[in-house]
Amino acid sequence: MIFRTIPILLGLLSILALVSCDGADSKQADSDAHNEDEQQAPKNPNLIDIPSAIRSNLGISFVEVERRRVEKTLRVPGRFEYLPTAQREYRTPMPGRVELLVDQFQRVENGDLLYRIDSPGWRELQQQLAEATSQIDQLQAQLRTYEPLLEAHEVHEKSLRDTIKVWTARVEGLERLSEAGGGRVAELTQARASLSGTRADLAEVGEKKAQLLADQEQARAGVRAAKFRLHYLLDSAAAITSINRDDLTASVDQDGVTEPRWATINKILVRSDVAGVVSEMGLTNGAWADEKSPVLTVVQPDKLRFRASGLQSDLGALDDGLSARIVPPTPTATGRAIPISDSMTGKIMVGLEGDPNDRTIDLYVVPDALKSWARPGVSAQLEIVTDASAEPELSIPLAAVQRDGLTPYIFRRTPGNPDQVMRMEADLGKDDGRWVELLSGVADGDEIVLDGAFQLMLSTSGTIQKGGHFHADGTFHDGEH
Repeated sequence: MIFRTIPILLGLLSILALVSCDGADSKQADSDAHNEDEQQAPKNPNLIDIPSAIRSNLGISFVEVERRRVEKTLRVPGRFEYLPTAQREYRTPMPGRVELLVDQFQRVENGDLLYRIDSPGWRELQQQLAEATSQIDQLQAQLRTYEPLLEAHEVHEKSLRDTIKVWTARVEGLERLSEAGGGRVAELTQARASLSGTRADLAEVGEKKAQLLADQEQARAGVRAAKFRLHYLLDSAAAITSINRDDLTASVDQDGVTEPRWATINKILVRSDVAGVVSEMGLTNGAWADEKSPVLTVVQPDKLRFRASGLQSDLGALDDGLSARIVPPTPTATGRAIPISDSMTGKIMVGLEGDPNDRTIDLYVVPDALKSWARPGVSAQLEIVTDASAEPELSIPLAAVQRDGLTPYIFRRTPGNPDQVMRMEADLGKDDGRWVELLSGVADGDEIVLDGAFQLMLSTSGTIQKGGHFHADGTFHDGEH
């Protein structure tokens, strides 16, 4: 049995040896064919493959070539700040206990209730309003009594005048009769006495009428003064409650009794007159506040301006109305930083005064439209085009330029192949500290590596004639796979 299995094993070993040789020959043939393909189509050593996985691992980003007036661009640092009209401070109009109805950083709309004040001073003002109203009512009632009194005096005066006419005629007749030698002296004397008495009564009536007219005018003056006082008190109440005078005097039905609105207000309600965010709280809830104590501040986040510090030596090139661009402080397009392209535009206004110590002048720009990263205190840079008539040149961010020794290089995305870049020597022109001109080698629409250019330079430095490739983990190797 053993002798029979030996020939079988030897036969199997022979077959395995033949198969092994054929496999080796096949691999060798494939390698030779691959080498022939490489010789027939040699790869450009400056081309680097960067598939999407590699771009993600290395954080590679691209920036499009722009046309800029680099030589005529002035760059100055600055920061965002609120416009003077962006903040609204709310204070207590009179002493009282404050009950806060909002929280810090809470967004409020126009008309929203902010806080209420329980103030004894408000009740004193209500008492003064009640006294002024009552005084007007009393004086007006007094004025109404003068009309019938004056009418009665008019009737009495007319009656006395008629009596005087009768007695005057009687006296004149008796006097003529006396001159003719007739008549009685006693009748003439009595007639004269009656005429004198009637005239005295008329004078007294006239005096009382004059007094009534004076009292009437005084009452009218009192009504006018009381109305003025009431108006002033209502103006004060309107300023305190932020309710206009007409609404304060409007009738309100409360518990079946009709009263003016100001009489029904128990606490002063303070409402926001702008839409914004509660930024600061000056009091704790329930605290007693004196008059004009700061309670809270509401800001309007969309009312921002950019304030930059320009050099006084550049005043000859600065003027109101020049076009400007507010750009993020970090020249990047990836990661957690603000993208380099997320900029704002506007017109500059040169400040009225300069700083003699720092030799600077303030420059202000109100952006045409705010970006989401604009916040008070956030620093940025201001690009000012000093000559809008200058011809713009093809430019890229200076951060996209890497140096191999003394030679500057850039990595341009291959047109038509988004997964490949070409390392090329950069033909640089002038720069403004952030952007640099490219005099040749690129065209409108080309994309240049911005973030990740340093890693590409490290991987290719000294091996520019070899080319290479990246693996998905971000590692670089010379040659092909």
